[in-house]
Amino acid sequence: MRSRLYPSEYLALLTEKYEVEVDKFFNALVSAVKDQKSSCGELTVECREKKNNKVVLLITRESKVVAQFQIPEAFFQESSHSLREVKNACQSEKQASRKNATMQSLQIKDLRIGMKKVNLKATVIEVSQPTFVVTRFGNYANVANAMVQDDTGKIKLCLWNDQIKTISVGDTLEIENARIGQFRNEKQLRVGKTGTLKIAQRCGLVTKLL
Repeated sequence: MRSRLYPSEYLALLTEKYEVEVDKFFNALVSAVKDQKSSCGELTVECREKKNNKVVLLITRESKVVAQFQIPEAFFQESSHSLREVKNACQSEKQASRKNATMQSLQIKDLRIGMKKVNLKATVIEVSQPTFVVTRFGNYANVANAMVQDDTGKIKLCLWNDQIKTISVGDTLEIENARIGQFRNEKQLRVGKTGTLKIAQRCGLVTKLL
């Protein structure tokens, strides 16, 4: 990963951080180069120096320095459209990075009570007999526990209603967006309404989404 940003990337990040429109910010930069000083919302842009086809810009907010950087004059011959494209690309890259971080699988040894958005791949080694219960909302339901394991440990997976009939010992599961709760002082893996439970491998059968 590059440790240094291109000028357009740096400026795009500034527009996002200080919530200013790309067109207005770009025009403020151009005005500062031409007239020495300009403003864009709460930001003040000042041209400090012009030398060797480069300019030094100082950006302040309520007298506090936000940024000072050197940029080629040729940059201002472009349009704000190119800066907007860079900003959109940076936002897309950031969203993709967050998604990848969220989707990264954990191991059972890493699980802690209270964790959310847990993704895990594990094998079913035991499934308990279903128990008929009344939920706190007054609904009737069947509930069972499946013991699942990976190379680092074991944990109970709480199963409800139709989930129970679709899980068998030996199945390899891919669990996404689950959370780690506690029942009778024991950690428990729970797949709520926003989570998914997928059979990744079952005796040669095709993958099936539950």
